[in-house]
Amino acid sequence: MADYIYTMETRLTPEQLRGVNLIQDITRQQEANLYLTGGAVRDLISGLPIRDLDFTIQGNPLKLQRELERSGAFIQGVDDDLKVVYVLLPGNVRAEICMARSETYAKPGKPPVVAPATINEDLRRRDFTINAMALSLNPGSRGLLLDPSNGVADIEAKLLRILHNYAFYEEPSRLIRATRYSARFHWPLEERTQARYNAAKENGYIEHVSSSAVGVEIEQLAYEEDPLHILRALEKEDWLKVLHPHWSVAKADVPGLTQLAKLRQQMYEFGIVSDNSASVLYFLTRRLADKDVADIRKLIPRRDLVENWKRLEDDAKELAKKLAGKESATPSRTWQLLSAAKPETVLFTQVTTKQQGVSQKIGNYLGKWRQTRQKLPLPEMAELRITPALPEYARVSEEAFLLLLDGKLRSRNEILKFLKPYSPPPPPPPPPAKRGKGAKAEAAAVAAGRKGAKAPVAAPVESARPATAPVNSKEAEKTPAKTGPGKKTDKPGPEKAPPEKPSAEKKPKKKS
Repeated sequence: MADYIYTMETRLTPEQLRGVNLIQDITRQQEANLYLTGGAVRDLISGLPIRDLDFTIQGNPLKLQRELERSGAFIQGVDDDLKVVYVLLPGNVRAEICMARSETYAKPGKPPVVAPATINEDLRRRDFTINAMALSLNPGSRGLLLDPSNGVADIEAKLLRILHNYAFYEEPSRLIRATRYSARFHWPLEERTQARYNAAKENGYIEHVSSSAVGVEIEQLAYEEDPLHILRALEKEDWLKVLHPHWSVAKADVPGLTQLAKLRQQMYEFGIVSDNSASVLYFLTRRLADKDVADIRKLIPRRDLVENWKRLEDDAKELAKKLAGKESATPSRTWQLLSAAKPETVLFTQVTTKQQGVSQKIGNYLGKWRQTRQKLPLPEMAELRITPALPEYARVSEEAFLLLLDGKLRSRNEILKFLKPYSPPPPPPPPPAKRGKGAKAEAAAVAAGRKGAKAPVAAPVESARPATAPVNSKEAEKTPAKTGPGKKTDKPGPEKAPPEKPSAEKKPKKKS
Protein backbone atom coordinates (compact mmCIF):
# COMPACT_ATOMS: atom_id res chain seq x y z
CA MET A 1 0.00 0.00 0.00
CA ALA A 2 1.31 3.47 -0.85
CA ASP A 3 2.55 5.64 1.98
CA TYR A 4 -0.07 8.38 1.75
CA ILE A 5 1.09 10.03 4.98
CA TYR A 6 4.48 10.65 3.40
CA THR A 7 2.79 11.76 0.17
CA MET A 8 0.62 14.23 2.04
CA GLU A 9 3.52 15.67 4.02
CA THR A 10 5.65 16.14 0.91
CA ARG A 11 3.01 17.30 -1.57
CA LEU A 12 1.15 19.79 0.61
CA THR A 13 2.65 23.22 1.11
CA PRO A 14 3.74 24.11 4.67
CA GLU A 15 0.67 26.36 5.00
CA GLN A 16 -1.67 23.61 3.79
CA LEU A 17 -0.07 21.07 6.13
CA ARG A 18 -0.55 23.42 9.08
CA GLY A 19 -4.18 23.81 7.99
CA VAL A 20 -4.67 20.03 8.01
CA ASN A 21 -3.20 19.82 11.52
CA LEU A 22 -5.43 22.67 12.69
CA ILE A 23 -8.62 20.96 11.46
CA GLN A 24 -7.44 17.68 13.00
CA ASP A 25 -7.01 19.27 16.42
CA ILE A 26 -10.42 20.96 16.32
CA THR A 27 -12.33 17.86 15.22
CA ARG A 28 -10.62 15.68 17.83
CA GLN A 29 -11.96 18.00 20.52
CA GLN A 30 -15.44 17.39 19.08
CA GLU A 31 -14.74 13.62 18.88
CA ALA A 32 -15.69 13.53 15.18
CA ASN A 33 -14.09 11.40 12.46
CA LEU A 34 -12.24 13.50 9.87
CA TYR A 35 -11.24 12.71 6.27
CA LEU A 36 -9.46 14.55 3.49
CA THR A 37 -11.69 14.08 0.45
CA GLY A 38 -12.58 15.17 -3.06
CA GLY A 39 -10.24 17.19 -5.23
CA ALA A 40 -7.53 17.39 -2.56
CA VAL A 41 -7.02 13.59 -2.60
CA ARG A 42 -7.32 13.50 -6.41
CA ASP A 43 -4.59 16.11 -6.88
CA LEU A 44 -2.49 14.55 -4.13
CA ILE A 45 -2.38 11.19 -5.94
CA SER A 46 -2.18 12.51 -9.51
CA GLY A 47 0.66 14.94 -8.78
CA LEU A 48 -1.33 17.97 -9.93
CA PRO A 49 -1.18 21.27 -8.02
CA ILE A 50 -3.32 21.15 -4.85
CA ARG A 51 -5.43 24.29 -5.04
CA ASP A 52 -7.59 23.89 -1.93
CA LEU A 53 -8.46 21.43 0.84
CA ASP A 54 -11.72 19.48 1.10
CA PHE A 55 -12.60 17.94 4.48
CA THR A 56 -15.50 15.65 5.39
CA ILE A 57 -16.47 14.93 8.98
CA GLN A 58 -18.99 12.50 10.39
CA GLY A 59 -20.84 15.19 12.29
CA ASN A 60 -22.10 18.75 11.89
CA PRO A 61 -19.33 21.13 10.70
CA LEU A 62 -21.44 24.17 11.53
CA LYS A 63 -20.58 23.58 15.19
CA LEU A 64 -16.88 24.15 14.44
CA GLN A 65 -17.24 27.79 13.39
CA ARG A 66 -16.41 29.32 16.77
CA GLU A 67 -13.31 27.17 17.26
CA LEU A 68 -12.18 27.91 13.72
CA GLU A 69 -12.42 31.65 14.26
CA ARG A 70 -10.53 31.37 17.56
CA SER A 71 -7.74 29.58 15.71
CA GLY A 72 -7.30 32.43 13.23
CA ALA A 73 -9.47 31.08 10.40
CA PHE A 74 -11.97 33.22 8.52
CA ILE A 75 -15.47 31.95 7.72
CA GLN A 76 -16.17 32.86 4.08
CA GLY A 77 -19.62 31.32 3.75
CA VAL A 78 -22.03 28.71 5.09
CA ASP A 79 -24.54 26.40 3.42
CA ASP A 80 -27.10 25.51 6.07
CA ASP A 81 -28.95 23.00 3.87
CA LEU A 82 -25.96 20.89 2.84
CA LYS A 83 -24.06 21.55 6.10
CA VAL A 84 -20.98 23.04 4.40
CA VAL A 85 -18.58 25.65 5.80
CA TYR A 86 -16.33 27.62 3.43
CA VAL A 87 -13.28 28.77 5.36
CA LEU A 88 -9.99 30.56 4.73
CA LEU A 89 -7.31 29.02 6.96
CA PRO A 90 -4.20 30.87 8.18
CA GLY A 91 -1.64 31.20 5.40
CA ASN A 92 -4.32 32.05 2.80
CA VAL A 93 -5.39 28.39 2.41
CA ARG A 94 -8.90 27.82 1.05
CA ALA A 95 -10.79 24.94 2.61
CA GLU A 96 -14.25 23.43 2.59
CA ILE A 97 -15.62 21.39 5.50
CA CYS A 98 -18.75 19.38 4.79
CA MET A 99 -20.84 16.79 6.57
CA ALA A 100 -20.71 13.15 5.47
CA ARG A 101 -24.15 12.83 3.91
CA SER A 102 -26.43 10.91 1.62
CA GLU A 103 -28.48 12.67 -1.05
CA THR A 104 -31.84 11.74 -2.53
CA TYR A 105 -33.12 13.68 -5.58
CA ALA A 106 -36.89 13.95 -6.03
CA LYS A 107 -36.55 15.89 -9.31
CA PRO A 108 -33.53 16.74 -11.49
CA GLY A 109 -31.90 20.01 -10.52
CA LYS A 110 -33.90 20.36 -7.31
CA PRO A 111 -32.08 20.51 -3.96
CA PRO A 112 -31.55 16.98 -2.68
CA VAL A 113 -32.91 15.56 0.56
CA VAL A 114 -29.84 15.38 2.79
CA ALA A 115 -29.26 13.01 5.71
CA PRO A 116 -26.15 12.25 7.83
CA ALA A 117 -24.28 9.18 6.60
CA THR A 118 -21.06 7.24 6.89
CA ILE A 119 -17.97 8.18 4.91
CA ASN A 120 -18.50 5.26 2.48
CA GLU A 121 -22.06 6.39 1.75
CA ASP A 122 -20.80 9.93 1.24
CA LEU A 123 -18.21 8.80 -1.32
CA ARG A 124 -20.82 6.87 -3.32
CA ARG A 125 -23.09 9.90 -3.78
CA ARG A 126 -20.35 11.97 -5.48
CA ASP A 127 -19.92 12.87 -9.17
CA PHE A 128 -16.82 11.18 -10.62
CA THR A 129 -14.65 8.30 -9.46
CA ILE A 130 -11.58 10.54 -9.24
CA ASN A 131 -13.44 12.63 -6.64
CA ALA A 132 -14.83 9.66 -4.68
CA MET A 133 -11.76 8.97 -2.53
CA ALA A 134 -10.96 9.80 1.08
CA LEU A 135 -7.81 9.81 3.19
CA SER A 136 -8.34 9.12 6.88
CA LEU A 137 -6.98 11.72 9.31
CA ASN A 138 -8.04 9.84 12.45
CA PRO A 139 -5.50 8.63 15.04
CA GLY A 140 -6.26 4.93 14.62
CA SER A 141 -6.28 4.87 10.81
CA ARG A 142 -4.35 7.96 9.72
CA GLY A 143 -3.20 7.59 6.12
CA LEU A 144 -5.69 4.89 5.18
CA LEU A 145 -7.08 5.46 1.66
CA LEU A 146 -10.77 4.75 1.04
CA ASP A 147 -11.45 4.17 -2.68
CA PRO A 148 -14.70 2.21 -3.15
CA SER A 149 -15.03 3.19 -6.84
CA ASN A 150 -11.42 2.52 -7.86
CA GLY A 151 -10.68 6.14 -8.63
CA VAL A 152 -6.91 5.53 -8.47
CA ALA A 153 -7.17 3.34 -11.59
CA ASP A 154 -8.98 6.10 -13.50
CA ILE A 155 -6.33 8.61 -12.44
CA GLU A 156 -3.65 6.29 -13.80
CA ALA A 157 -5.66 5.83 -17.03
CA LYS A 158 -6.44 9.60 -17.15
CA LEU A 159 -10.17 9.07 -17.64
CA LEU A 160 -13.27 10.82 -16.32
CA ARG A 161 -15.95 8.33 -15.21
CA ILE A 162 -19.28 9.02 -13.51
CA LEU A 163 -20.28 6.90 -10.53
CA HIS A 164 -23.74 5.88 -11.75
CA ASN A 165 -25.99 6.23 -14.77
CA TYR A 166 -28.19 8.96 -13.26
CA ALA A 167 -25.33 11.31 -12.34
CA PHE A 168 -26.12 13.93 -15.01
CA TYR A 169 -29.87 13.53 -14.56
CA GLU A 170 -29.85 14.16 -10.81
CA GLU A 171 -27.35 17.04 -10.87
CA PRO A 172 -27.13 18.72 -14.33
CA SER A 173 -24.26 20.97 -13.20
CA ARG A 174 -22.04 17.89 -13.53
CA LEU A 175 -22.21 18.43 -17.30
CA ILE A 176 -20.42 21.77 -16.83
CA ARG A 177 -18.00 20.19 -14.37
CA ALA A 178 -17.15 17.36 -16.77
CA THR A 179 -16.25 19.89 -19.46
CA ARG A 180 -14.18 21.93 -17.01
CA TYR A 181 -12.25 18.88 -15.76
CA SER A 182 -11.64 17.62 -19.28
CA ALA A 183 -10.26 21.00 -20.34
CA ARG A 184 -8.11 21.42 -17.22
CA PHE A 185 -6.60 17.93 -17.08
CA HIS A 186 -6.78 17.24 -20.84
CA TRP A 187 -8.47 13.91 -19.99
CA PRO A 188 -11.26 12.42 -22.14
CA LEU A 189 -14.55 11.09 -20.85
CA GLU A 190 -14.82 7.33 -20.45
CA GLU A 191 -16.88 5.68 -23.22
CA ARG A 192 -20.10 5.12 -21.23
CA THR A 193 -19.71 8.47 -19.51
CA GLN A 194 -19.45 10.15 -22.91
CA ALA A 195 -22.63 8.40 -24.05
CA ARG A 196 -24.52 9.55 -20.92
CA TYR A 197 -23.11 13.05 -21.41
CA ASN A 198 -24.38 13.23 -24.99
CA ALA A 199 -27.81 11.91 -24.00
CA ALA A 200 -28.15 14.42 -21.16
CA LYS A 201 -27.14 17.25 -23.49
CA GLU A 202 -29.66 16.23 -26.15
CA ASN A 203 -32.48 15.86 -23.60
CA GLY A 204 -31.85 19.33 -22.16
CA TYR A 205 -31.07 18.27 -18.60
CA ILE A 206 -29.09 21.50 -18.15
CA GLU A 207 -32.36 23.45 -18.10
CA HIS A 208 -32.99 22.11 -14.60
CA VAL A 209 -29.67 23.32 -13.13
CA SER A 210 -30.00 25.24 -9.86
CA SER A 211 -28.69 28.76 -9.33
CA SER A 212 -26.54 27.66 -6.38
CA ALA A 213 -24.79 25.07 -8.57
CA VAL A 214 -24.20 27.74 -11.22
CA GLY A 215 -22.62 29.99 -8.58
CA VAL A 216 -20.20 27.23 -7.58
CA GLU A 217 -19.14 26.70 -11.20
CA ILE A 218 -18.58 30.44 -11.71
CA GLU A 219 -16.44 30.61 -8.59
CA GLN A 220 -14.28 27.69 -9.73
CA LEU A 221 -13.29 29.67 -12.83
CA ALA A 222 -11.50 32.14 -10.55
CA TYR A 223 -9.08 29.47 -9.31
CA GLU A 224 -8.16 27.90 -12.66
CA GLU A 225 -4.54 28.15 -13.81
CA ASP A 226 -5.69 28.94 -17.36
CA PRO A 227 -9.22 30.38 -16.98
CA LEU A 228 -9.37 31.59 -20.57
CA HIS A 229 -8.87 28.03 -21.85
CA ILE A 230 -11.70 26.82 -19.60
CA LEU A 231 -13.92 29.65 -20.76
CA ARG A 232 -13.41 28.68 -24.41
CA ALA A 233 -14.19 25.02 -23.65
CA LEU A 234 -17.42 26.00 -21.89
CA GLU A 235 -18.42 28.27 -24.75
CA LYS A 236 -17.79 25.47 -27.25
CA GLU A 237 -20.25 23.21 -25.36
CA ASP A 238 -22.78 26.07 -24.92
CA TRP A 239 -22.40 25.93 -21.14
CA LEU A 240 -21.17 29.54 -20.85
CA LYS A 241 -24.67 30.76 -21.72
CA VAL A 242 -25.91 28.66 -18.80
CA LEU A 243 -23.63 30.51 -16.39
CA HIS A 244 -24.93 33.80 -17.79
CA PRO A 245 -26.86 34.40 -21.04
CA HIS A 246 -24.75 37.43 -22.04
CA TRP A 247 -21.37 35.89 -21.24
CA SER A 248 -18.91 34.94 -23.98
CA VAL A 249 -15.16 34.82 -24.57
CA ALA A 250 -15.43 38.14 -26.43
CA LYS A 251 -16.55 39.76 -23.16
CA ALA A 252 -13.25 38.83 -21.46
CA ASP A 253 -10.14 41.03 -21.34
CA VAL A 254 -7.61 38.63 -22.86
CA PRO A 255 -4.55 40.98 -22.70
CA GLY A 256 -5.31 41.75 -19.06
CA LEU A 257 -5.54 38.05 -18.17
CA THR A 258 -2.28 37.31 -19.98
CA GLN A 259 -0.38 40.10 -18.24
CA LEU A 260 -1.85 39.16 -14.87
CA ALA A 261 -0.69 35.56 -15.25
CA LYS A 262 2.80 36.69 -16.29
CA LEU A 263 3.22 39.05 -13.32
CA ARG A 264 1.83 36.48 -10.92
CA GLN A 265 4.46 33.96 -12.04
CA GLN A 266 7.16 36.62 -11.67
CA MET A 267 6.14 37.35 -8.08
CA TYR A 268 5.92 33.64 -7.32
CA GLU A 269 9.56 33.24 -8.33
CA PHE A 270 10.41 35.91 -5.73
CA GLY A 271 8.54 33.95 -3.06
CA ILE A 272 5.45 36.20 -3.05
CA VAL A 273 2.17 34.27 -3.20
CA SER A 274 -0.94 36.19 -4.22
CA ASP A 275 -4.61 35.25 -4.48
CA ASN A 276 -5.74 36.67 -7.83
CA SER A 277 -9.18 35.04 -7.90
CA ALA A 278 -10.99 38.39 -7.73
CA SER A 279 -8.76 39.85 -10.46
CA VAL A 280 -9.42 36.82 -12.70
CA LEU A 281 -13.19 37.27 -12.42
CA TYR A 282 -12.75 41.00 -13.10
CA PHE A 283 -10.94 40.37 -16.40
CA LEU A 284 -13.24 37.48 -17.39
CA THR A 285 -16.25 39.80 -17.15
CA ARG A 286 -14.50 43.03 -18.12
CA ARG A 287 -16.78 43.88 -21.05
CA LEU A 288 -20.06 42.75 -19.53
CA ALA A 289 -22.63 45.33 -18.47
CA ASP A 290 -22.64 46.39 -14.82
CA LYS A 291 -26.03 44.77 -14.30
CA ASP A 292 -24.77 41.45 -15.66
CA VAL A 293 -21.71 41.59 -13.40
CA ALA A 294 -23.97 42.29 -10.41
CA ASP A 295 -26.12 39.26 -11.29
CA ILE A 296 -23.03 37.03 -11.43
CA ARG A 297 -21.77 38.31 -8.07
CA LYS A 298 -25.04 37.36 -6.39
CA LEU A 299 -24.56 33.69 -7.31
CA ILE A 300 -21.05 33.20 -5.83
CA PRO A 301 -21.17 31.43 -2.42
CA ARG A 302 -17.93 32.89 -0.98
CA ARG A 303 -18.93 36.41 -0.06
CA ASP A 304 -15.39 37.60 0.73
CA LEU A 305 -14.43 36.83 -2.89
CA VAL A 306 -17.25 39.10 -4.04
CA GLU A 307 -16.18 41.88 -1.65
CA ASN A 308 -12.58 41.71 -2.86
CA TRP A 309 -13.86 41.88 -6.44
CA LYS A 310 -15.86 45.02 -5.65
CA ARG A 311 -12.90 46.75 -3.95
CA LEU A 312 -10.33 46.04 -6.67
CA GLU A 313 -10.62 49.31 -8.55
CA ASP A 314 -10.82 51.50 -5.43
CA ASP A 315 -7.79 49.83 -3.84
CA ALA A 316 -5.81 50.23 -7.06
CA LYS A 317 -6.67 53.93 -7.33
CA GLU A 318 -5.62 54.53 -3.73
CA LEU A 319 -2.29 52.74 -4.23
CA ALA A 320 -1.62 54.63 -7.46
CA LYS A 321 -2.32 57.92 -5.68
CA LYS A 322 0.25 57.09 -2.99
CA LEU A 323 2.81 56.05 -5.57
CA ALA A 324 2.38 59.36 -7.40
CA GLY A 325 2.62 61.44 -4.20
CA LYS A 326 5.19 62.31 -1.54
CA GLU A 327 4.77 58.96 0.21
CA SER A 328 6.99 57.40 -2.46
CA ALA A 329 9.40 60.26 -3.10
CA THR A 330 12.46 58.00 -2.77
CA PRO A 331 13.07 54.43 -3.90
CA SER A 332 13.29 53.23 -0.30
CA ARG A 333 9.94 54.74 0.62
CA THR A 334 8.39 53.27 -2.53
CA TRP A 335 9.78 49.86 -1.62
CA GLN A 336 8.31 50.07 1.88
CA LEU A 337 4.94 51.22 0.53
CA LEU A 338 4.66 48.36 -2.00
CA SER A 339 5.92 45.78 0.51
CA ALA A 340 3.15 46.75 2.90
CA ALA A 341 0.44 46.60 0.22
CA LYS A 342 -1.45 43.41 -0.66
CA PRO A 343 0.21 41.52 -3.53
CA GLU A 344 -3.16 41.25 -5.29
CA THR A 345 -3.53 45.05 -5.26
CA VAL A 346 0.01 45.56 -6.55
CA LEU A 347 -0.55 43.21 -9.50
CA PHE A 348 -3.96 44.61 -10.37
CA THR A 349 -2.62 48.17 -10.24
CA GLN A 350 0.27 47.30 -12.54
CA VAL A 351 -2.07 45.73 -15.10
CA THR A 352 -4.71 48.48 -15.09
CA THR A 353 -2.82 51.73 -14.38
CA LYS A 354 -2.36 54.29 -17.14
CA GLN A 355 0.20 56.39 -15.23
CA GLN A 356 3.69 55.76 -16.55
CA GLY A 357 5.38 56.82 -13.30
CA VAL A 358 3.29 54.41 -11.24
CA SER A 359 3.91 51.56 -13.66
CA GLN A 360 7.66 52.24 -13.66
CA LYS A 361 7.86 52.15 -9.85
CA ILE A 362 5.99 48.85 -9.64
CA GLY A 363 8.20 47.48 -12.42
CA ASN A 364 11.32 48.46 -10.45
CA TYR A 365 9.83 46.85 -7.34
CA LEU A 366 9.26 43.58 -9.19
CA GLY A 367 12.60 43.56 -11.01
CA LYS A 368 15.45 46.08 -10.85
CA TRP A 369 15.39 46.84 -7.13
CA ARG A 370 15.41 43.19 -6.11
CA GLN A 371 18.80 42.80 -7.76
CA THR A 372 20.18 45.59 -5.53
CA ARG A 373 19.91 43.33 -2.51
CA GLN A 374 22.56 41.09 -4.07
CA LYS A 375 25.12 43.87 -3.54
CA LEU A 376 25.19 43.21 0.20
CA PRO A 377 28.64 41.68 0.95
CA LEU A 378 27.50 38.52 2.68
CA PRO A 379 31.00 36.97 3.09
CA GLU A 380 32.36 40.14 4.72
CA MET A 381 29.24 40.35 6.88
CA ALA A 382 29.94 36.81 8.08
CA GLU A 383 33.49 37.83 8.99
CA LEU A 384 32.02 40.69 11.01
CA ARG A 385 29.75 38.13 12.72
CA ILE A 386 26.66 39.85 11.24
CA THR A 387 24.72 36.66 10.45
CA PRO A 388 21.06 35.58 10.75
CA ALA A 389 21.92 34.36 14.27
CA LEU A 390 22.30 38.01 15.30
CA PRO A 391 19.00 39.35 16.75
CA GLU A 392 19.33 42.62 14.81
CA TYR A 393 20.34 40.99 11.52
CA ALA A 394 17.01 41.57 9.72
CA ARG A 395 16.85 45.23 10.73
CA VAL A 396 20.50 45.95 9.89
CA SER A 397 20.44 44.21 6.51
CA GLU A 398 17.14 45.90 5.57
CA GLU A 399 18.53 49.31 6.56
CA ALA A 400 21.65 48.73 4.47
CA PHE A 401 19.48 47.63 1.53
CA LEU A 402 17.32 50.77 1.72
CA LEU A 403 20.44 52.97 1.80
CA LEU A 404 21.66 51.14 -1.29
CA LEU A 405 18.36 51.84 -3.05
CA ASP A 406 18.66 55.57 -2.32
CA GLY A 407 22.31 55.66 -3.45
CA LYS A 408 23.62 56.64 0.00
CA LEU A 409 25.87 53.58 -0.01
CA ARG A 410 27.72 53.14 -3.28
CA SER A 411 30.84 51.03 -2.80
CA ARG A 412 31.70 47.92 -0.84
CA ASN A 413 33.91 49.93 1.51
CA GLU A 414 31.03 52.28 2.33
CA ILE A 415 28.77 49.31 3.05
CA LEU A 416 31.36 47.73 5.37
CA LYS A 417 31.94 51.05 7.11
CA PHE A 418 28.21 51.23 7.79
CA LEU A 419 28.05 47.63 9.05
CA LYS A 420 31.12 47.63 11.35
CA PRO A 421 29.41 49.39 14.30
CA TYR A 422 26.86 46.57 14.36
CA SER A 423 29.51 43.85 14.57
CA PRO A 424 29.19 42.05 17.94
CA PRO A 425 32.34 41.59 20.07
CA PRO A 426 34.31 38.40 19.42
CA PRO A 427 33.64 35.52 21.80
CA PRO A 428 36.18 35.10 24.67
CA PRO A 429 39.03 32.67 23.96
CA PRO A 430 38.79 29.23 25.58
CA PRO A 431 40.83 28.75 28.79
CA PRO A 432 44.29 27.19 28.25
CA ALA A 433 44.50 23.47 28.85
CA LYS A 434 46.41 22.44 32.03
CA ARG A 435 49.13 19.79 31.96
CA GLY A 436 50.78 17.47 34.47
CA LYS A 437 49.60 15.91 37.71
CA GLY A 438 47.78 19.05 38.84
CA ALA A 439 45.53 19.00 35.76
CA LYS A 440 44.69 15.33 36.31
CA ALA A 441 43.91 15.94 39.98
CA GLU A 442 41.73 18.94 39.14
CA ALA A 443 39.86 17.00 36.46
CA ALA A 444 39.28 14.15 38.90
CA ALA A 445 38.05 16.63 41.52
CA VAL A 446 35.61 18.19 39.04
CA ALA A 447 34.31 14.77 38.02
CA ALA A 448 33.91 13.73 41.64
CA GLY A 449 32.09 16.98 42.41
CA ARG A 450 29.59 16.34 39.63
CA LYS A 451 28.83 12.91 41.06
CA GLY A 452 28.47 14.31 44.59
CA ALA A 453 31.46 12.38 45.93
CA LYS A 454 34.57 13.62 47.72
CA ALA A 455 37.45 14.65 45.51
CA PRO A 456 40.41 12.23 45.63
CA VAL A 457 43.54 13.52 47.41
CA ALA A 458 46.49 14.08 45.15
CA ALA A 459 49.42 11.69 45.56
CA PRO A 460 52.16 13.05 47.90
CA VAL A 461 55.41 14.18 46.37
CA GLU A 462 58.78 12.67 47.39
CA SER A 463 59.78 15.53 49.70
CA ALA A 464 56.74 14.92 51.87
CA ARG A 465 57.41 11.18 52.28
CA PRO A 466 58.21 10.15 55.92
CA ALA A 467 61.78 9.08 56.64
CA THR A 468 60.72 5.62 57.81
CA ALA A 469 58.97 4.84 54.53
CA PRO A 470 61.02 2.65 52.20
CA VAL A 471 62.33 4.41 49.13
CA ASN A 472 62.18 1.38 46.89
CA SER A 473 61.75 -2.37 46.97
CA LYS A 474 65.41 -3.02 47.82
CA GLU A 475 65.28 -0.74 50.83
CA ALA A 476 62.07 -2.45 51.88
CA GLU A 477 63.90 -5.78 51.94
CA LYS A 478 66.68 -4.31 54.13
CA THR A 479 64.23 -2.83 56.63
CA PRO A 480 63.31 -5.40 59.37
CA ALA A 481 59.61 -5.99 59.64
CA LYS A 482 58.18 -5.71 63.17
CA THR A 483 55.45 -7.98 64.48
CA GLY A 484 54.50 -5.63 67.22
CA PRO A 485 55.60 -2.59 69.10
CA GLY A 486 59.19 -3.01 70.32
CA LYS A 487 59.49 -6.65 69.09
CA LYS A 488 61.78 -7.93 66.37
CA THR A 489 61.33 -10.96 64.17
CA ASP A 490 63.27 -14.24 64.93
CA LYS A 491 65.51 -13.85 61.93
CA PRO A 492 67.64 -10.77 62.14
CA GLY A 493 68.01 -8.80 58.96
CA PRO A 494 71.36 -8.47 57.18
CA GLU A 495 73.79 -5.88 58.35
CA LYS A 496 73.90 -2.57 56.54
CA ALA A 497 76.90 -2.08 54.30
CA PRO A 498 78.90 1.11 54.74
CA PRO A 499 78.12 3.77 52.20
CA GLU A 500 80.38 3.76 49.21
CA LYS A 501 82.56 6.72 48.52
CA PRO A 502 81.74 8.65 45.42
CA SER A 503 84.07 7.43 42.74
CA ALA A 504 85.13 9.13 39.58
CA GLU A 505 82.75 8.98 36.74
CA LYS A 506 83.33 5.89 34.65
CA LYS A 507 84.03 6.31 30.99
CA PRO A 508 81.60 4.58 28.72
CA LYS A 509 82.89 1.47 27.05
CA LYS A 510 83.35 1.48 23.35
CA LYS A 511 80.91 -0.63 21.48
CA SER A 512 82.44 -3.37 19.37
